[in-house]
This record gives sequence, C-alpha cells and structure tokens, in this order.
Amino acid sequence: MRLLQYNNDGELSLTKDFVGGEIPEYAILSHTWKADTEEVTYRDLIDGTGKSKVGYEKIRFCGEQAKRDNLHNFWMFRHMNKSTCLYSRGKQLLETVDGFTRGWTLQELIAPPSVEFFCSNGNRLGDKKSLKGQLHKITGIPVSALQSSPLSEFSFDERISWARLRETKREEDKAYSLLGIFDISMPVIYGEGKENAFRRLNREWKYRLDELRTISQATSNCDKRSTTFLFQSSAATSRHVLLSPEASTHDDNSINNLPYAPEAPFNTYQRQHEPPCLDNTRVDILHEIHTWAEGQDGRCIFWLSGLAGTGKSTIARTIARKCFEETSLGASFFFSKGGGDISHAGKFFTSIAKQLANTIPLLNQHICDAVTDNNDIANQSLRDQWRHLVLRPLSKLDGNSRRSSYVVVIDALDECDSDNDIRMILQLLVEARSLRRVRLRIFLTSRPEIPVRYGLGQIPDTEHQDFVLHSISPAIVDRDISLFLEYNLGLIGRELWLHDGWPGKEVVMQMVHNASGLFIWAATACRYIREGKRYAAKRLDTILHSGGSTTIGPEKRLDEIYTTVLQQSVSPEYTDKEKGESYQMLRQVLGSAVILFSPLPVHSLSKILCVTKEDVNLALLDLHSVLDIPKDQTCPIRFHHPSFRDFLLNEDRCKDSNFWVDEKQAHQTLADSCIKLMSQTLKKDVCELQAPGSQAGQVESSWVERCLPPEVQYACLYWVHHLQRSGSQVHDGEEAHRFLQAHLLHWLEALGWMGKASEGIQAILSLEAHIPATESPNLHAFIHDTKRFALYSRLVIEQVPLQLYCSALVFSPEKSIVRKTFENYIPLWIQRKPRVQAHWSAALQTLEGHSSSVTSVAFSHDGKQVVSGSYDETVRIWDAATGATLQTFEGHSSYVWSIAFSPDSKQVVSGSYDETVRLWDAATGATLQTLEGHSSYVWSVAFSPNGKQVVSGSYDKTVRIWDAATGAALQTLEGHFSSVSSVAFSFDGKQVVSGSNDKTVRIWDAATGAALQTLEGHSSYVWSVAFSPNGKQVVSGSGDETVRIWDAATGASLQTLEGHSSSVSSVTFSPNGKQVVSGSDDETVRLWDAATGAALQTLEGHSSSVRSVAFSPDGKQVVSGSYNETVRIWDTATEAALQTLEGHFSSVSSVAFSPDGKQVASGSDDETVRIWDTATGAALQTLEGHSSSVRSVAFPSDSKQVVSGSYDETVRIWDAATEASLQTLEGHSSSIRSVAFSPDGKQVVSGSYDKAVRLWDAATGAALQSFEGHSSYVTSVAFSPDGKQVVSGSYDKTVRIWDAATGAALQTLEGHSSSVRSVAFSPDGKQVVSGSYDKAVRLWDTATGEALQTLEGHSSYATSVAFLPDGNLLPTLRVSDFWVVEGEANILWLPPDYRSICEAIWDQTVVLGHSSGRLSFLQFRQGPKLVVYN
Repeated sequence: MRLLQYNNDGELSLTKDFVGGEIPEYAILSHTWKADTEEVTYRDLIDGTGKSKVGYEKIRFCGEQAKRDNLHNFWMFRHMNKSTCLYSRGKQLLETVDGFTRGWTLQELIAPPSVEFFCSNGNRLGDKKSLKGQLHKITGIPVSALQSSPLSEFSFDERISWARLRETKREEDKAYSLLGIFDISMPVIYGEGKENAFRRLNREWKYRLDELRTISQATSNCDKRSTTFLFQSSAATSRHVLLSPEASTHDDNSINNLPYAPEAPFNTYQRQHEPPCLDNTRVDILHEIHTWAEGQDGRCIFWLSGLAGTGKSTIARTIARKCFEETSLGASFFFSKGGGDISHAGKFFTSIAKQLANTIPLLNQHICDAVTDNNDIANQSLRDQWRHLVLRPLSKLDGNSRRSSYVVVIDALDECDSDNDIRMILQLLVEARSLRRVRLRIFLTSRPEIPVRYGLGQIPDTEHQDFVLHSISPAIVDRDISLFLEYNLGLIGRELWLHDGWPGKEVVMQMVHNASGLFIWAATACRYIREGKRYAAKRLDTILHSGGSTTIGPEKRLDEIYTTVLQQSVSPEYTDKEKGESYQMLRQVLGSAVILFSPLPVHSLSKILCVTKEDVNLALLDLHSVLDIPKDQTCPIRFHHPSFRDFLLNEDRCKDSNFWVDEKQAHQTLADSCIKLMSQTLKKDVCELQAPGSQAGQVESSWVERCLPPEVQYACLYWVHHLQRSGSQVHDGEEAHRFLQAHLLHWLEALGWMGKASEGIQAILSLEAHIPATESPNLHAFIHDTKRFALYSRLVIEQVPLQLYCSALVFSPEKSIVRKTFENYIPLWIQRKPRVQAHWSAALQTLEGHSSSVTSVAFSHDGKQVVSGSYDETVRIWDAATGATLQTFEGHSSYVWSIAFSPDSKQVVSGSYDETVRLWDAATGATLQTLEGHSSYVWSVAFSPNGKQVVSGSYDKTVRIWDAATGAALQTLEGHFSSVSSVAFSFDGKQVVSGSNDKTVRIWDAATGAALQTLEGHSSYVWSVAFSPNGKQVVSGSGDETVRIWDAATGASLQTLEGHSSSVSSVTFSPNGKQVVSGSDDETVRLWDAATGAALQTLEGHSSSVRSVAFSPDGKQVVSGSYNETVRIWDTATEAALQTLEGHFSSVSSVAFSPDGKQVASGSDDETVRIWDTATGAALQTLEGHSSSVRSVAFPSDSKQVVSGSYDETVRIWDAATEASLQTLEGHSSSIRSVAFSPDGKQVVSGSYDKAVRLWDAATGAALQSFEGHSSYVTSVAFSPDGKQVVSGSYDKTVRIWDAATGAALQTLEGHSSSVRSVAFSPDGKQVVSGSYDKAVRLWDTATGEALQTLEGHSSYATSVAFLPDGNLLPTLRVSDFWVVEGEANILWLPPDYRSICEAIWDQTVVLGHSSGRLSFLQFRQGPKLVVYN
C-alpha cells in the first residue's frame, strides 16, 4: 500500500509502496465520494493533475489535521489496523451524515483508536467518544464497541445487526465491508456479485471457527449463535435440496424414472430361447468361475475372453442363471452391437442400479436417496452414475443383507459402440474392490479387442482374473461340442420321429470336426437342420457334404454353413425369373439389416425400404437359423451371431454373388430410403402439441413414439451416417440438398423430441466435412449456415423444439441462409421482430450448465474438448463440436479457480479456493491426486509440457512445483510479496513464469527454483501470465487495464497493448505465437498482433466479466469463461461484425413506454436517457446531463416530458421534444432507484437508497414532501390514479402507502419474505400489487392493508408488476426466466444475447433493454399463440 505525505517542499506526494514491510501509523480521510470529475483519484496523484479538482481541498485538510496530530502519513488504500485517527467530513447536523450508513464506514468507526468529526467548513464537531450517543443512535453500534471494547465480546448476530442495513455502491462491498468486524482476510474480487462474495465470506467464517475450535475445545462457553452462516445462499445456487415430507417417503418412483435397457438382462423375454451350457459341458471353466465368485480375494473382476463363436455368451448365461437361482446375481447386462440401448453405455449403470435395487431390498432406499438428491443423474457422466447409483449405495449397506457377495454379469463388452466408454467402465468397475460390508464380483466376457485389453492392462493383476477361452485344449472343446450336438440332434430326431440313434456317432464326430472348435457353427447347424422339418435329414446331408477339403480352418467351415443356409432359402423349384426376384429381395432386406446402426422390427424395416411387410417376412422365412425373427412384429430382427454380418460383407468369404452385400451400395440405398421416408412423414409440430413453449422433457415417450415411429426415428438419426458410408459425393440440387431446403427445421424438431439434439449437430458437422465447397458451393454454404444455426439454437432444439420456428428463426442474423429459407415458418402472431445483426458473429457457441461464475477455461490438446472450472465447485468437460456436457467432476469443497488439460489430454488439473490442487482422469472423472501444501487459496495451475509436473500459484505468495505421478512437492518458489495469481511453464519446461498482486512478473528456473527475472512496469495487480511458444517472450494482463509483452531473457518491455476499459484477467499467446488473446472485466475478448501490438478483433457477447481465455490447438478458435456462468467458443477467422444496431454505449438499466405507447424512454449506465420511436425503433433523442448510471425513467400522461433518476443522487426532468433539461431535483443523499409522474403531471415522486421517498413540484423543482419510515432502500414508487396517495416498496420487505399531501404513513403492508422490487396501484386505486425477490406477487387492499391474494408460481424474482387498464392483474405479456410469457404460457424463448436487464410492456409490444446497450422491440398479435396455424 502507498500513503500520502507532505514532502520537503510542502507538497502532497505518495510514499513508497509498503509491501510486506512495517506499515507506519496513519490517518484516514472518510468522506462522501462525489462524481469522479470532482474527486482526486490515484491516477491524478501519479500524474500531478488533481489540484484543480474540488476534492483536493478535502485531502489537503486531512493532511493538515494529521500534522497537528503528529502523524506524517494519511489517507487509506487497503489496511486500517495501523490507523490512529479517522477524520470524517460531514454536514452541519451529525444526524444527517449519510456516510455513517455506508458499508465501509462500519469498520472505520470501530477499528481506529481515535475518530474525529469535522463539518465541511473545517470546524471540529467532536470525536467518537464525545459523540458516542449520537453515533449509537444513527448506526445502531453499541457504545461499548465505539469505545474500543474487543469485538469478541459481541455475538455474531450482534455484529451482523450493525451491518444489515448499511449501503454500498458496489454490491460486493456489502460483504467486503464486513471483513474487519469478523477478523477475516480474503481477496476482493469485484465483478463476482454479492451472492458469491457472501458465500466466500461464509466459508471463511467457518474456517475461522474451525481454527478457534482447534485452539480451544471449550466450545460449551462459546455463543452457539456464532456458528450461524452470515447469509444463506439462494435456492438457485444451493447444492442441497430441502424436501417436503411427501417427498421423503422413498417410494419407487425415483428408481422407476431411471433410464433402463429392457433387453439387457440375461433372462429378458427376447433371450428366453438362448440356452445355457449343457450339463457336463464347460465343466472346468464353470468351476473356475464359481470358485472365483465365492472367493474373498481382491480380484473383483473375472474376464473371459475368446474369439467369435467360441461360446462366451452361453457361458455368461449359464453363470447368470446359476447366480440367479442362488440369489447371488446382482445384475446382468448383455451388450449387442447394433442392438439399440444395449449397443452403447448410455443406460448401462442406470440399468445395473435398477436391477440391484430389485435384487437387494436394503439397497432400494439408498438408490432412491441418490436419485432424489440428484434427479439429473441419468444425464451425467458414467463416473457420476457409477458412484452415486451403485458404489455409494452399496457402501451404505450395514452388513445385515441376506448375502455378503453379489455377482454382476456383463457379456460382450467389446460390442459397446464406444472404445472410450469401454475403458471407462473397466476403470470404474475395479473400484468395487473398495467395498467392505458387501462384495461385488464382476464377471465379463468379450473378444480380445484392444479397448478391453488396454483397459484391463491398466488394472493391477492382483485385482482381476483372466481366462482365454480359445486356448482351452481342442480335445476338451471337441468333447463339449460333441455333447452339444448329441443333445440337440437327439431332440430333433425325436421331434421328427426319426429312427432311434439318429444321426449316429460317426455323423456327430464328422460335425464336430467341421465345427473346428466353434460352438456357433454347431448351433447354426442345429437350427438349420431343425427348421428343415421333413427335410431335416436332407439338410444334415447337405451340411456334411458342403465342404471339400477336410483340413480347412474354422472360419471356412463357418462360411460353408452360412452359404448353405442362404442357398437353401431360395427354392430350386423357382423359375429363373422368380429366383432373380428372390435374390434381389434377399439382398435388399439382408443388405439393409446387416448395416443398420440399430436393429429394427420387420414392420419398420419394410417402411424404410418401401416394400410390404409380407415381402420382408417371405424373404426371411427360411433364415431363422442365422436370424432371430421374433413372432412379435414390434420386436427387432437380430443376428444370432455377429459372424454372419462379417460373412455377408466380405466378398472373399461370401463367394456367391447372389448374397454378397456391397456395403457402400447398401448404405446408399438406406440413405436414399431414409431421406424419402423423412420427406413423407416429418412436418411442423409433428407431435401435434401446438403450444410454442412445449417442453421436450414433459412429453410422454409413448406419444413421441406414436408420432415418430421407430423407422422415422431411425431415419432421423442415421441418414447422414449412411450417406457418408456410401462414399458417394453429394451435389447441389440433389435429393439431400432438396430435403434440407424443405425439411431442415422439421428434422431438427424431431431430433429435439427424440432427445438427440447433440447427435443431430454431430451429423451436421460430419455432413459439412463430407461435402466439398468447390464442387457443391451452394449446398456447402447451406450446411455451414445450418451448423451455425444449430449450434446457436442447441438449447432450443434440446428443450423446446417448437421454438425452432419462433425464437431460433427470429433471432438468427438477417442474412442467414436458414432464416431466409424458412422465414415464412415464423408464426404470424409475431408481428414485429427485433432488429438483429446481418451476419453470424464470431461467437460459435454459448455453453450453459454451470450454476455460478466460470473462472477458468481451456481446450484439450486435440481441440475436441473444452474444460471449465467454476464457483459452483465443479469442473466440467464439454464436447467442443456440439456443446454437449461430457463430464462433471465434483470433489473440491470451494470455488475452482483454475483448470488445465495435460499434454495428452488424459488428465485435468484444477486449483481451488479450498487450498488444494487436484488431478483428475479426464475420461472417468476419478480423482488421481490431491496435492496439499499451500496455506491459502490456489489461484492458478498448469501442466509442464511433458505432463510430468504441475505448477501452482497461491494466495499464500508462493509458487509450487509438484510431481504429477506421485503428488510429491518438488519446489517451493518464494519471492513475491503478495498473492500469486497466475503461473505457467515455458514450452521447453525449463522455466516457470508467475504474476502477482505485487504488480510484478517473475521468471524462475523450474529445476533449481532460482529467480531469473523480475519484470516490473504494471501499476496494478498482474492477473495473468503466459510464455510464447518459443519461450522468448512473456505476456501479462493486469488490473491497470493493459496487456504487456516482455522479453523473457532481458526482462525488457516490448509492447504495451491498450484498449481494454477495465482489468485484464486472462492472456495467452496463439499456438504460432503471432497473436495474443485477452479477456477483461470490461466483458470483452480482444485479439492482438503480438509483433505490432495492433488490435485485431474485439469479441463482444458476454454480459459480465471475462475471467479466462484460451486458444484452440489450431489457433482457429478461442474459448472464454465469464462471471455470467457461461462458456463461449469463438471463431477467430470470423471478422467481428460491425455494430450496426443503434443503442446505448453501456448496459440499459431502465425502460418505459409513454402512455400512448408511441415512444420508449431508456436509461443506461452510460449516464444518458434515450427516447425511441416505438413503431420504427429509431432513436429520437439523447438526453445528457447525469453524471452516473440512470436507474429509472418515466413519462407523464401527456408524454411531453421524461423524468429520470440516477446513481448521481439527482432526479432530472427533460423536455421530450427538445432534449432540454427542465429541472434538476437535488435532496436525496444516495442513489435514486425509482421515479414516477403524478397522473396530472404536476408532481414527481422518487425513491432512493437513502431510504426516503420524496415528492417534488415538477414545474419548479421544489421539494414538497419527504416520506420517511422505510428501514432500507426504496426500490419502487408509484402514484395512485387520483394522485392523492403514493405507494413504495423497499428492501426492508415492506410496502408502504403514504398521503401525498401530508406525508403521513397510511399503511404498512407486511408479508413478503424478501425485498420488494415493484409496486403499482389498480386503476380504481382500491388495490396495490407488489412483486418481490421472494418470487411472489401479492395483492393488497389499500384501505385496510389486508393481504387479498398471494400469487405464487414464478421460478425467479418477481421484479415488475402492473395492472391492466381494465383492472386485471398483470400485463398480458411479461418477461420471466428467459421467456416472453403470455398469461401463464411461454411463447418466445430469449437466447443469451437477447436476455434483458430490464423491460417495458405496452399493450402487445415488449421492449427489452440489454447489457450491450441495445434495445429490442417485439410486437405480438392478440389471439391464440400456436405454432402450426399462422
């Protein structure tokens, strides 16, 4: 900190910076800060330009007074505990000193030993000892506290009561101003918001209590009230849910709501005819598995691997059946490639959990609890599902279960469609070894594919047991196949009345020989023979004589039997023409079935292929030996074994050209068929819901399936996949292009109802890559615009698909190809659309999901993922292409400040306010390491280039280097005099750079810890640092609003990049080192030329401070994280669109219609009032004169004037036609929050943060009345229709009604549980309506004060209320929770760029004021708001 002093020449000057040293005693000047143009700033003192300002006299006075008290230093920047005197320049009457009710004055009054008070002319009024009575009366602070009694003598609640009603200009200061009275130290972070500031203060208070308890265990003597939290977090950000008594009964509904794959269990209806092992077969392996299952060692996984057809699934069914009968089967999941829900892991753990809940009664409630506590668990990562639904509930069993061990059977894990999911499942399953009261044994089978082998290879041998099925002795396998054949052929013989002993031992032995160790050969042969019925013996003979050589391998034998089955399915008695037709139909049906990405029933397959169901059934009639064709036509067709699919697609194996499937041609056929089917069936509002606000999550799945049957859903999901696999090019004007031009929105809508929006976006991205721009320019341009449209509208598609025709089109750029193509789809009830930009901006995506500020973002090193850290204590991983949430990591107990991917993208490191650094597995979310050692918050973390080390910077002023593998601390780098806010490795890993609140940048030797350079030049905190890719330069961002580039070798400053208007919070170089990106508290992201310092782009769109920025690996994209809880991805190649829309230069804080609705007035943080033409949206007038933010505007009844209230504590009346300022009304001692004209326009009422309501003469500006009685800020005021009464709402939770003539308080209306934000009279003056932060709207009787109605239902704050002219409550239209609402129906969703800070409504017109300074005008037609009927 730096203080003021008089130098030898008698001039005021700044002292040296007291960083980390002894701070001398000093005096503090406490005064009311006026406009910046009047007061002397730090910059004025540095530049020597402050003497001409009015405020210089106050500083000079303080210096003179300090000299009289023998103090050489005065004024205050940070510290107060060293101050001896505090001089307060007040007004003549102490009772009216506004400064005593301001937040920071609280500790200024209590902490210093001496506080003296002077009036504005310099006369001494007294000190805090002599004026203690008056100070106590004004502030509520006990006299003993003012007389320096230890704060420990006052309870928590007492100290809080002194601060509860104090005022601050910056919302965070409400919390920061309490630090002194609670003896707490924490960093000041302006921009985080009041709620986040109080949450941090709560946490520090708890830490403080824990420290005190550690020092002394005498808790019984402590005031128990001191354990109360300072303020409760709002329900929106709380991580705990309070349940009603009805919700605690733990019925099974929560479990029943879990997604479930009905075909997963071993004993599902569809699998009932799949046999287990025959008696006396597989004896040794079954015994080994049963021994393992009953064992108590640490090998919780048994992996049975084997080649295709070796009998793995049969063994799995046998084990599952045995365990089921012994009540030891916990659950089973049989994967199947192309099997819909059992072909992927999306419902794997939820299905396992549901089965476990049914199997283990004592577990049911624990899983219910998990679902109730986390009702979105089904949409979360596999890691979260496993731990919350399976592992943790099992760990809570008390050991009284009827069994102590359960087996989970997982078959064909290799047929799961995601290699990453396979690896993740294996890594999670091994955590079962941690269970103590109950054992979970996992039996799984698969082919020896790489993902499974790799996944198990990462698990220690002591934790799993393996068995390779195809390595069993051939003699044992042949014996088992022989028993299998004898049993099944014997059954066939008896069924068909064949002779005893048929077919004989010699035939069985020949078949065993032909099987070549493959059980699938034997099973297929038996099915083929049985289906021959009267020709069974003939079919047996065909099999025996189908092969020539007796030495061919197993695969050849299998090919022979498949060929035989296919050839026998076409009767030799057919004519050549009939055979040709049969072969063609067979190829069409089999060719489609074999390449389906998900199996379909006969009916659905026939619909896609445009053939009759009878034709499909006839084509497959004799193929039951290779296909599972259910009698229930709604069940899908499946292959008995995947080897048949491999056979059909391999021309070398399927040598009969009548049956070989040309894979590319088959894909083309299916692509064409899918497009044709969608063109015939998809339409606007396909689910016939009509209401534009219909939510996808509230529509019954059965209704969706009725409107979108399986074949249509299949076509929507996979037509692009088939088109790609066909290998053919798509050109302008062809079928795919025509389909998109006609049905793009219908297709996206259908995907929304299906819950497949991300899959649709991925399909669009694939299609864009598939179509060359040079060969198909029009189609490529259409697809590119479709990509931008879909990414921008992702939340609409996912949540409210019908808004595609409303919000998505309305808010798309004017020249968007999609908008122009489908503009006629916008419902006619949207009569007036807002003015939007011409082209897509550089913002590609806005990722929403965090519930609090986003503090740090980074790309993975392959550019496919984005990681973010947040105040909500979580780390999230997102799909960079689609915006979908992939993982949510939980574990930190406080804010996550910084995150980074490892160089191989397999790990994530995070640093937190909880003083720890954590290493996570990026695929599973498992915590790999928790690095402890810092003694305060961890601000910044980074990996070394080789991924072997991690560096962290902390509020404890140190930089630490850790071993990423072991978690060992390798180095502690000390030298900074204040907190370390940013750290990074050089690209060769030899150096570390750090930035600090001591305003310096330091470069260190990573091996030795030696300080190599100290870079000085910034005049405020350094928030961010990074090396250039070649390690020769360092970039830094600072609170002084600049970005600096330095020479890393010499420490010389190479460039100072200026342009940001607030603190620079994050900087980094592009991968090629040619550009720098910076993020700032001014809500922008900027791109700079690193060589010249030129500003290249300014990316605007965030509505709050930008806390973190990063380049993608290819430098083509930038990701940013903001305090507005969002992550944005930007295209650096897209030129930032010039702002062509008129508006304020800063956030719009207030809007109001003129009474005739023809004009709109808006007030802004840019200190101006603007008047707009409602019909055209044109700006008519700009009213300038306020010196601070304008918070409220209003018209009189004749619309000729405008009144405005401002943070500059004045009310102004303007001529709406000439821009002339007619009156400036002064008298309030704090910010003005609300203004209104009387019905006759002769008076103005104003409400202020000074707790007063004032009445003014509009013509003369004279103050007529001051209504006092509120105990906190007045937020809203209004006149009654006859002008005789005034109503006011306040932060004190009350509504008050006043007599406008006498100032008498007529009614105090109590009932709201939070601050009142809006009040209004009914047209007859008999009622008052109020809206509150408690989310309720209340209706009151003005005569009696009685509460007439409480209207609840808002999911957010009720900030604006009014009556209609006919006396009905609330306007027809309102804005709530990102929606324009009519009555109770959501009609238009507002995307992030168009969400309002404030709004005004007149008749059917809505005006939205935005943080960007723009206004949006919307007008709606009266009548039904339906999507289909325009």
